[in-house]
Amino acid sequence: MLKLTARQEQILNLIKDAIQNTGFPPTRAEIATELGFRSTNAAEEHLQALARKGVIEIAPGTSRGIRLLDSALSNIKGKFSSGAQLALPHPALMQLSLPLVGRVAAGSPILAQEHIDTSYQVDPALFSAIPDYLLKVRGMSMRDAGILDGDLLAVKKSSEAKNGQIVIARMGDDVTVKRYKKSGNMIELLAENPDYPNIKITEQDEDFSLEGLAVGLVRAWT
Repeated sequence: MLKLTARQEQILNLIKDAIQNTGFPPTRAEIATELGFRSTNAAEEHLQALARKGVIEIAPGTSRGIRLLDSALSNIKGKFSSGAQLALPHPALMQLSLPLVGRVAAGSPILAQEHIDTSYQVDPALFSAIPDYLLKVRGMSMRDAGILDGDLLAVKKSSEAKNGQIVIARMGDDVTVKRYKKSGNMIELLAENPDYPNIKITEQDEDFSLEGLAVGLVRAWT
């Protein structure tokens, strides 16, 4: 790995912190705001420099498509990064058996047996916390977070979340993946795709419940 400038180190640390705190890398706009850049172009130039130096990989077409490479992961070993968007690991690393949840039937528990399509053996070091199951993503509402239709989202069961975390929420008869934001007793479930609406609810809404937190992502290439 080539030596990084002080600014590049700062941006790399910002990416690592975002991944540790929310499970996903920051957008160019978030980097620009955090570091006081006048435009996202400056953030993009620094990201391209980091990519040329071999510490990140940039996925085109998504605002959060930043993947930390092995050379940048030494001090967050065991934490999830967008670098977890890999084919399922080599059998020698397979340690954790996770059920894969397909389409969820209305009104029944997300881990009900009829929802389980299969199980995968995965390396637990891919994730920021030990997940309880994999959920097959449907739709493109979280595209700009690098979560695409057909991806396998690693989920840790939880009924609580912090602002900025990506959550799995039940809304009446539907289960949705969104970014969580709470202010007072108002909750917003934020899409990461301008073509999809955000969802506003109150904490007391009986149709709403948190199912879990996204702690990683596996792209099951075929």
